[in-house]
Amino acid sequence: MSEAEDFARLMRELKDRGGLSYGVLARRLHTSTSTLHRYCNGEALPAEFAVVDRFARACGASAAEAVDLHRAWLLADARRRAGATAPDPVPVPVPVPVLAPDQAAAAVEAEPERTVVVGPAGMVGRAAGTGPTGAESGARPSWYRRRAAGVAAAGLTAGAVALALLAVTGPDRGTPHAGAGPGAGIGTRGSGGSASAAATPSAPGAAPGATPTDPATGTAQPSASSGGSATASAPASASAPAPVPGRAPAAPLKAAVRSHVWAAGCDHAYLAERGPGSVPPPPVQADAPAWATAQRAVHAGSQIVEITLHGTGGGAVVLEGLEVRVGARRTPPAWNVYQMSQGCGGGLTPAVFAVNLDAPRPLARPVAGNDAGNRLPAPAFPMRVSADEPVVLRVEAVTTGCDCDWSLDLRWTSPAGSGTLRLDDGGRPLRTSAATGRPVYGYALEQGRWAR
Repeated sequence: MSEAEDFARLMRELKDRGGLSYGVLARRLHTSTSTLHRYCNGEALPAEFAVVDRFARACGASAAEAVDLHRAWLLADARRRAGATAPDPVPVPVPVPVLAPDQAAAAVEAEPERTVVVGPAGMVGRAAGTGPTGAESGARPSWYRRRAAGVAAAGLTAGAVALALLAVTGPDRGTPHAGAGPGAGIGTRGSGGSASAAATPSAPGAAPGATPTDPATGTAQPSASSGGSATASAPASASAPAPVPGRAPAAPLKAAVRSHVWAAGCDHAYLAERGPGSVPPPPVQADAPAWATAQRAVHAGSQIVEITLHGTGGGAVVLEGLEVRVGARRTPPAWNVYQMSQGCGGGLTPAVFAVNLDAPRPLARPVAGNDAGNRLPAPAFPMRVSADEPVVLRVEAVTTGCDCDWSLDLRWTSPAGSGTLRLDDGGRPLRTSAATGRPVYGYALEQGRWAR
């Protein structure tokens, strides 16, 4: 049974036991009846955990059942993200025979006329992802040409040099390898605005990922709040590779970073330069990344970041600690504050790591939560994570005095070694700005406009 089917089974069991119809549950979850049908049949998966939490409460799930449902959703969501961002297969270079000049001359005389180009680019084309087609792969090498023996020998010599360089540099300098240096773990932008962050091993000479800078001035660049979740990934093998002397191991972790998490699923505020007449109505939480990007808006006063971690190998990984790095501090912009909701409530206050960005050296401090009167213990390191046991970290950063660019460094240890994993907003720093004294607007539904 797949992770999505297991999650759907748990939802059906809770619904049947609760005795509520799809229509009643759909209204309590603020979704459509057809969408809820798809969740319970395994045809779709909720994009946000808030939907799963409300479903469990509506069905009267116990604390243990809610935990099981949450864990099943995390596994199914991780599988969905992994399927959406599966890396392309690593191309393999094709060995090319090198002939002596007299053999090349004989081959040229025997080969019919072709129109392909001879040279080093032809030799390395497969490593760059432009290898021969299926029709060419069964034919004679495409670098033969009908020319004099001296020209053919020169072309073959250039090909031999290119092949030698390929053997030294590897099949693809942009492809991460297990045990690679600081570049290992840098992935590609996937669907839904997902981008990978860099895994920064702890090794001599390996520097952590830096805040984007202006190439002309060298100063840190402010970034508009971007959408989606960022996936920090590193290659993994079936078994932990032995450490290579002089090289730091790649992080055996994947991290899905959500940078637009609203309190109780509805309460948040953004700073935007545009006037209220030019700003569209507030979105739902799932559409917040695209809305904020279109308005060039930044998080106002506070920002909640949720990181879902799971291992990529067969063994367990120990998470040792979380460090906060502030890359830039600026004066908060004199923009308007737009509240996403006029107020909402919930019986769940998750346990978080609280970060005060105004502190000279911000720390991630564990804070206990509350679930309908039941105390939730504060998160504490070290933590254990594996492919079958994901971990969710929730970080809430606040500021009252700066427009801050910041990121997180997660320290980890595994049998293959140790290092750090950079957690940011799709390769760019997270950005949170103070909003004290700025005009505050809320959306008046009855009037269909923003009002103070």
